[in-house]
Amino acid sequence: MLGDVDVPADAYYGAHTARALVNFPLTGETLASRPHMIRALAAVKCAAARANAEVGALDGTRATAIADACAEIRDGALHEQFVVDLLQGGAGTSTNMNANEVIANRALELLGRSRGEYAVLHPLDHVNLGQSTNDVCPTALRLALDAHVGELLRALAGLRGAFEDKAAEFADVLKTGRTQLQDAVPMTLGQEFGAYAATLAEDEQRLAEVRPLLHELGLGGTAIGTGLNARPGYRERAVEHLRRLTGIPTLQSAPDLVEATQDVGVFVHLSGVLKRVAVKLSKICNDLRLLSSGPRAGLGEINLPARQAGSSIMPGKVNPVIPEAVNQIAFEVIGNDVTVTLAAEGGQLQLNAFGPVIHRSLGAGLDHLTAGIGVLTEHCVRGITANRERLAETVAASTGLVTALGPALGYETACALALEAHHTGRPALDLVRERALLTEAELDGLTSPAALTGLSPTGAA
Repeated sequence: MLGDVDVPADAYYGAHTARALVNFPLTGETLASRPHMIRALAAVKCAAARANAEVGALDGTRATAIADACAEIRDGALHEQFVVDLLQGGAGTSTNMNANEVIANRALELLGRSRGEYAVLHPLDHVNLGQSTNDVCPTALRLALDAHVGELLRALAGLRGAFEDKAAEFADVLKTGRTQLQDAVPMTLGQEFGAYAATLAEDEQRLAEVRPLLHELGLGGTAIGTGLNARPGYRERAVEHLRRLTGIPTLQSAPDLVEATQDVGVFVHLSGVLKRVAVKLSKICNDLRLLSSGPRAGLGEINLPARQAGSSIMPGKVNPVIPEAVNQIAFEVIGNDVTVTLAAEGGQLQLNAFGPVIHRSLGAGLDHLTAGIGVLTEHCVRGITANRERLAETVAASTGLVTALGPALGYETACALALEAHHTGRPALDLVRERALLTEAELDGLTSPAALTGLSPTGAA
């Protein structure tokens, strides 16, 4: 259609891919960097070939060759041949063409033919039969994101488990809680770390709730959802084959394919959940950096594992580099959410053309969050220790203990004690004893670890 174009002799891709390489030298990130998407594309093409054979649109020999080529790609073969840039115009047409050509040329080899013998098996007439970029790429993206989310869920579960372990380890360690960075009331370090585990568990639930939304597919809608050029029965059979190939029993065809072809709401929703995960994870990292600050001139309540020298000029300095790195991943995910939002809003009429940047943004966020959480778990949280002496000192010196005496002494008396303790530097409990405001037994009852933290003497809530 557009004239001749040179293709490397050893390539499995063809002219359409070669033209995309010229058109979109944009990010340097190629489809090869997204193996989940490549495997998903291969699954879609395999399902389509088998469905087309069953409805009589494709002969069995070609269908088998295409399916076998797709199986190899799903097992990791030829991923280096997926060379188009992740950022591209055309709503993903270059991605679909790249897949069609690689699969066709490998299928030709499996038939004993040479690459490029398209009269025998054609990338568009056979591999892309009954399909369009507009139903193939969104379907593949949903499958790829589902696999990504599964990996992120496993990483979150590992981090949650690490915090639960630390919560048990620190269950008996009293410390001063803080609000607005000011002394509040006592708690245990175990309660602090247990809260991190609980908040991660909530994020696991929110992520798990997204997955069924990704399982509603527009495959079979072809160009705009009307199903033009797809044989009757193809749509149902293709989705059934995808269930078998992916092992996801809840995959289903969207009830309205015209709506499904243009709708990217699930990607906006997933992006919002990823932002939620990133924001909460970043807050945890902020806390870890604050709690470990110092080690002499800061809070110094916990010790993070030393991972590397912290300065080229200050000997002995060690920085909280792991939480800092995860903070930066969170910033990226938050920014990517804005990109996904704008891309979704920019859709027009029967198609959203900005699937490539949605794919790039969500894929990067999922990849980086999963990797960052793994690093935080293994290289930071599992190695955290408590500075028990420092924590005991701050609890004894904190005016927050006076809050526990309020019900017995009254607010005004307790407030006066707190102010005097603050101004004189004397422990508030010493002032209570000196003035015989409470008996020792009463003090012990009001300031026991169980009374202060809401925990039973055994550490249970």
